[in-house]
Order: sequence, then structure tokens, then C-alpha cells
Amino acid sequence: MTMDRSLKVQAGAIKSRNVLTRAERIARLTELDRFDPEANIVGMAKVRVPKVSLKRKKKVKKEDDAKDAKKKK
Repeated sequence: MTMDRSLKVQAGAIKSRNVLTRAERIARLTELDRFDPEANIVGMAKVRVPKVSLKRKKKVKKEDDAKDAKKKK
């Protein structure tokens, strides 16, 4: 069975998640040196999730395109 085009995930459509799993939170807290293994898991510190935005590259006009545009005027 094929999947409808609107349901397929494209590379630019991947969004960052707001909620991390417990393992991801522990890994992130150990990177920041804020994780205490003896502390209660229920009261674990919050972790900010950085948002990643994809910027589109601007098209750079080539010298040939600039010369062609001047000739047309």
C-alpha cells in the first residue's frame, strides 16, 4: 500500500520536540554538569530545548546573468 504525498515527511518538515525523554534529559544535564545521580528522579531539573531553524540560501546572481540583464535594457 502506498502512502499519500501529504503524509510523507520531507527533510525540511522535521520539527524539534518540546519534550525530551528521561534518558535525553539525563544526558543533557550531565553535559551541563547539573545532574546529581543521588537526587530524586521526580524532581529533575528542566532542560531547555534549542530550536533549530533552517535558513534558506539566497540565490547569488552570476556575472553572466548581470551582463545579460544590462544588454536587455
